[in-house]
Amino acid sequence: MTRIPGRDSIEQSRTSRIAASVRRRVEIDARALAAFRIALGALLIVDLVLRSRNLVAFYTDQGVLPRAALFSDYGDVYSLHAVWGEAWIQAGLFLVAGAFGLALLVGYRTRVATIVSWLLLASLHARNPMVLNGGDVLFRMLLFWGMFLPLGKRWSLDAARADAARSPVASIATAALLLQVVLLYVTNAAHKLGGVQWLNGEAIIYVFSLDQFTVLLGNVLAEYYGLLRVFTYVWITLVVLSPLLLVLTGRARAVLATALAGMHLGMLATMQLGLFPLIVVAGLLPFYPSPVWNSIENSATRLGLTRWLDGVSERLQRQRVSVPPLPTRLGRRSWNTTALAHARQYAVGAVALCFVVLVVVSNAQAIGVGEVPADAEPVLEVTQTEQHWRMFAPDPLSTDGWFVVPGNLTNGTTVDVFADSRVDWDRPPSIDAEYPTARWRKYLRNVWSSNNRDHRSYFSHYLCGRWNRSHETDVESIGLYYMAQHSAPYNETEPIERHHLHDHDCGGGLAQ
Repeated sequence: MTRIPGRDSIEQSRTSRIAASVRRRVEIDARALAAFRIALGALLIVDLVLRSRNLVAFYTDQGVLPRAALFSDYGDVYSLHAVWGEAWIQAGLFLVAGAFGLALLVGYRTRVATIVSWLLLASLHARNPMVLNGGDVLFRMLLFWGMFLPLGKRWSLDAARADAARSPVASIATAALLLQVVLLYVTNAAHKLGGVQWLNGEAIIYVFSLDQFTVLLGNVLAEYYGLLRVFTYVWITLVVLSPLLLVLTGRARAVLATALAGMHLGMLATMQLGLFPLIVVAGLLPFYPSPVWNSIENSATRLGLTRWLDGVSERLQRQRVSVPPLPTRLGRRSWNTTALAHARQYAVGAVALCFVVLVVVSNAQAIGVGEVPADAEPVLEVTQTEQHWRMFAPDPLSTDGWFVVPGNLTNGTTVDVFADSRVDWDRPPSIDAEYPTARWRKYLRNVWSSNNRDHRSYFSHYLCGRWNRSHETDVESIGLYYMAQHSAPYNETEPIERHHLHDHDCGGGLAQ
């Protein structure tokens, strides 16, 4: 067989070019990882503060989902928060999670802080699935992939204690993080394209006709149907083009990421979606290439921030404990340590790769083009990495609504025990104001769902207990009603439908 001169070198060159091309698309600037870490730490703290407003209602045995009901309905629950039902213990767990969130924000013992933060967040989510939304799933996944990444390489206390590496990071974990964000958009796009309203331009018009969602600027834009139709087409186009985030590099990638981030920030100013828009923006930060972070650092230098940060870094450097070099005779141990570090790196990469495959298959199953193997389902369940991304898809919600809960008191009067006011069956001036928080709205939407009939009893039991603990006159029985009104864009007025969901005797125990 005649050997073709230079054939091996040509193949090697081609392989090198392909490898370099892939690397450019999966590498993440160390400063982007730092910004990502800071965003996650800040969001963890804010999330805990917001959840603490309803700590008793959502995470204790006096709340809407006591542990007896949790274990009965959900079987095995992998949650530290479900071990105890007292409010003070839950508050303690919140404080511990906040401390690790702060450690993540400043980059102190970053790997440990990331792992513990993910464990505690997953535990908190498992304690009450009824209050979770798509943003919670994404938040959990961003922290999950963060465990495999060097989030403390830059802009951290860890970087002040060692030489801060400045080169971009490229690994299976960086590819997984970028892919995760794209999977959110791709899976959601597949769901949306299966509907009607996203294709005919009506989707955002109908979303903004739901009073329970619109806030601030959203209440103003609700009547500008032409503009909302444009937003609908722009958004579905951006979502469909989202795979280009993995194809483009440099400025083009930054432009697309900015367009997506801008739309999410627009949601923040118009819709009551909790932290979801900010969580997605945090997930988009790693897509920004090095020139963007160079510009940011140059701007920080002009403003004098770099000099101040350098001063902080120098003070930390002076306080760090110096470790003397190992003697030469320990060279074999150093070699063993290096070999162990490489082995650990490969093991971590192998685990990350396995979860990449599982996550991709989970998303494929969500849109009906694949199926998770039976042996893999427990892994997805335990790690809470299963996904479907059905936000406002295939079509947005078509019904607005609120709850009316008339309760019969022992003195013969009737009051609304949820609103703590007189019973009023008319449409309230603002449906959004009927829900104390975004978590309450999500929970009550799930209670309204026909798949959650048991939770109507749990919710009623909670309302009886809450009322009787805080009022002199006890409530004897309550009725649970959902007042539904179909979406009414174009100034149409739809009739209000009264749905009787449940009757509850407050003298009885928790009914399952």
